[in-house]
Amino acid sequence: MASKSAHKRLTKEYRAIQANPPPFIVAKASEQNILEWHYVITGPPETPYEGGQYHGTLSFPTEYPFKPPAIRMTTPNGRFQVNTRLCLSMSDYHPDTWNPGWSVSTILTGLLSFMTGDEPTTGAIVTSLATKENLALASRQFNVNQNPRFVKEFPELVQQNLADIKNGTVFVRKEKPKPVLKKEEPRVSTEKILDPEEKLRAQLLAKSVSQEEEGWSVSTVVMILLVVAVAICGAKLYR
Repeated sequence: MASKSAHKRLTKEYRAIQANPPPFIVAKASEQNILEWHYVITGPPETPYEGGQYHGTLSFPTEYPFKPPAIRMTTPNGRFQVNTRLCLSMSDYHPDTWNPGWSVSTILTGLLSFMTGDEPTTGAIVTSLATKENLALASRQFNVNQNPRFVKEFPELVQQNLADIKNGTVFVRKEKPKPVLKKEEPRVSTEKILDPEEKLRAQLLAKSVSQEEEGWSVSTVVMILLVVAVAICGAKLYR
C-alpha cells in the first residue's frame, strides 16, 4: 500500500503526464494499485524501433519519491530482456544515484533514450538490426494476442491495433531508396569536327568538364562557358 506522500506525489504526476505526455510515451497508474504504472513507448522514426509499440511497467516502492522504481519491459524488443528488472541510473538498481526530484516523465524519457542507444547494462541484450526491426513490426500483434496486462490497461490501444491489423494499416517500414548513379555521357572527339568555331567551342567545353570533375566550382565552369560564347561572337564580328 502506498504511503501518504507516495500517493500524493504519484497522483500529481499522473495528472501532469496526462496533460503533457513526453514524445512517443503514454503512461498511467493501475486502477487497483497506484504504485504500479504501465507505459507504452512508440518507436521513434529513424531508429530500429520505428513503428513499434512497447509496453512495460514501473513498480514504485512505498517510499517513493525517496526511492526509485523497478523498470521492466514486457513487449519483445531486441534491446532488453522481457519482464526483467533493468539496471538504469533511475531504477531501483541504483538507489545511490536516484534524485527525488525526478518524475515518471523523467524516468520514461531516460528509458527511451537508453533504449535507442547501445550501451550495455544488466537486463540489456544484443541483437541484430533486422531482429529489432522485425520485432517492431510484430509488436502490436504481440500486445493484442499475447499480452493480457496490456489488453487490460490500454483497451483503447487494443481497439486501435485491431482496426489497424484488420485494415492492413499497421506500420510498414519503407525501404531506403537506392542512390541513382549518374550515367556518363559519351564524349565526342574534337578531331572529327571540321568547322573551326564548332571545334573551338567543343575544345573549351571539354576542358571545362574535365576541370569540373577535378573539383572546380560551378561558378568557374559557368565563367569558362561565358568565355567560349564571347570568343565565338568575337570571331564572327571580325570575319
